[in-house]
Amino acid sequence: MEPGPVGAGAGSSGKSRRGECGVARHGRVGFWLRVAWAVIYPVDSVLFKLRWRGLEHIPATGGVLVVANHVSHADPLTFARYVWDAGRVPRFLAKDELFRIFFVGRVLRGAGQIPVHRGTSDAQASLRDAIAALAAGEAVCIYPEGTVTRDPDMWPMVSRTGIARLALSSDVPVIPVAQWGPQLAVDVYRKRYRPLPRKKAECLAGPPVDLSAYRGRPQTAELLREVTDVIMTRVRDGVAELRGETPPTTFWRRSNGTAATAAAPDEPPAPPADSLPVGGVAADGLLAEGLAAQAVAADGAPVGAPADGVPADSPRPDAQPVDGLPSAGLPVDGVSADGVPSAGLPVDGVPVDGAPTEGVPAGPEAEASGRETAS
Repeated sequence: MEPGPVGAGAGSSGKSRRGECGVARHGRVGFWLRVAWAVIYPVDSVLFKLRWRGLEHIPATGGVLVVANHVSHADPLTFARYVWDAGRVPRFLAKDELFRIFFVGRVLRGAGQIPVHRGTSDAQASLRDAIAALAAGEAVCIYPEGTVTRDPDMWPMVSRTGIARLALSSDVPVIPVAQWGPQLAVDVYRKRYRPLPRKKAECLAGPPVDLSAYRGRPQTAELLREVTDVIMTRVRDGVAELRGETPPTTFWRRSNGTAATAAAPDEPPAPPADSLPVGGVAADGLLAEGLAAQAVAADGAPVGAPADGVPADSPRPDAQPVDGLPSAGLPVDGVSADGVPSAGLPVDGVPVDGAPTEGVPAGPEAEASGRETAS
């Protein structure tokens, strides 16, 4: 079924949840929410041709956790509008930096959005606030990836396990929402800004994710990873439906917060999220998941690993890294061991001086190497 425009009703049943006057019913709406929608509505109308499907899957009342993929810095506008048109007032988990922006922060606080204090001891507060909002019967919206996807083909990437902890700690429906289209208008990472002509922006909600097999079990790192992948697989399947393509069977993984690398089939599981330091708090502020950062040389071997039977910290006249400096000065993220920036060393797969870097995959090879099999 071809999705219809918002004004014509966009649910799969052909009806959107609207009142007799054609306006979604939300109960009492405060001043700052009205200010927010005074901005969101015209911006959405100028930039996008909105197409909604599956609105009937979002419950009309009661706590609900709405989970979406993140394809553009502009898609919070369409995601919020989608939840609003389903008759719910969205409460987003938003990074705390936004709350420090003049006027924007005032609107977010007044509209009841939840700040996420990333990388601080207050990170757990966002989890508590979200659980409280769900218990109060509100619609909490979250991007489990924590940021716009870095997957070269714009599929959902490996997500943070905070979403699993939130879902298992609150006995509410978890609704997967797929988004596609806003990245055609605003793509910050690729520096593509094409607001006109208007782009089609689509949202598709699916039935609640069945997590009954996981509830009541100890929340180990392995369980949280499995639940996260179950949820995001449902989101990815929705994205595939919107795109009319077959989805990949793996998720793209970011390594060290920069370039993506492949996870070896026999790679041990990531350490428990609770064991990570404060700096390991996820971008979404809800308990980070993932491997501890490692210093990796240009040939892919960990810095400090023995080579040819000789420990890496022993003098080796013949050991020369890509920049020709002694091996003891191998850089990490473009900075040598003595703290001096090293010209010509790759950062995110591209050397500082812009020269090609041998041994760093690019294009299709990088994509092929950067996916991790979902649990």
